[in-house]
Amino acid sequence: MLHLSDIWFIAIAVLWAGYFVLEGFDFGVGILLPVLGRANAERRAVINTIGPVWDGNEVWLLTAGGATFAAFPGWYAAMFSAFYLPLLVVLVCLIFRGVAFEYRGKRDSARWRGGWDAAIFGGSLVPALLWGVAFGNVLHGIPLNAAHNYTGNFFSLLNPYSLLGGVTTLALFTLDGALFLGLKTTGDLRRRANALAWPVGVGAIVAAAAFLSWTMASYRSPGHVATGVAAVAFAAVAAVTLIGGVLASRAGREGYAFAAVAVAIACATGALFSALFPDVLRSSTSPLFTLTVANASSTAKTLALMTVIACIFLPFVLLYQAWTYWVFRKRISVPGGTADSPAPLVPPAPAGPDDSIGLARPGTPETPSTAAR
Repeated sequence: MLHLSDIWFIAIAVLWAGYFVLEGFDFGVGILLPVLGRANAERRAVINTIGPVWDGNEVWLLTAGGATFAAFPGWYAAMFSAFYLPLLVVLVCLIFRGVAFEYRGKRDSARWRGGWDAAIFGGSLVPALLWGVAFGNVLHGIPLNAAHNYTGNFFSLLNPYSLLGGVTTLALFTLDGALFLGLKTTGDLRRRANALAWPVGVGAIVAAAAFLSWTMASYRSPGHVATGVAAVAFAAVAAVTLIGGVLASRAGREGYAFAAVAVAIACATGALFSALFPDVLRSSTSPLFTLTVANASSTAKTLALMTVIACIFLPFVLLYQAWTYWVFRKRISVPGGTADSPAPLVPPAPAGPDDSIGLARPGTPETPSTAAR
């Protein structure tokens, strides 16, 4: 029988899956910015594809962290203490990345824009790598003592399994970004994004297959048949949809490809959480020191109150985010695009103080990012 603590474990897994699906293509777009953006106009178009939605996607991370803090304070305290340095690096990267979106066009200088473009690239690549390393360590186990205090150091986190997890998330998010750009751009930029999806997709398939196979073979919770079966089922669906997404991209079915890879990322996240349950943070020192859903959760009253609040407000948040994606659903064209491209959403204009990242409403001239939100 499921308890409220079990339900909130599932809810946190859903929040992380949503974050990886939505922020995953954000990270991928940032990683591919110097690869596909050959000139400033192309780089502006690349950033425009995520301009209206990137900050909303990051809300999923805040919600996942807040839910963990409220529902499982023991898990939150131990995990954030153990991963303090990596999480600080992720936070700094996300801050610089967000500032770069706003400030890259505030000065008419190629050097100025180049510096902020580098911040977008680094601020996307480093978190994409470190999130996989962090979740790999959660399953692999970290040195915890009887008081659930971390006794290791930074290098304790750099084990082969966790590093493979980092490579996997990096490859998956890069693939997701390439598919998103193929879905949201036109002309030569669209063709190059779709062409890049094939080699990146092959690498993602290899990395994900190795990581999920290692997880299923070594890190499923012993003695929990139901969650073990669920983990294998999620991993199998992730493998099938990932391969299908890459093949769909190869066939030019952009929408199907992007949707399939999104399902693959969500199912891979589900496989990891299923393999982890009922643990929340494993101890490599002794299984007796492992944090579980039972010994890390808040009181039943706290969980009940959280459940009521979530049921009231979550539908509004989901509706608003869905509406945002609907409003900004059209493709973005590079100024002076090719003949097979529709009219540019961002009209050609001389560079200047208003040359921001160019968030544009569909069918309207370019507007500053703050106004578009």
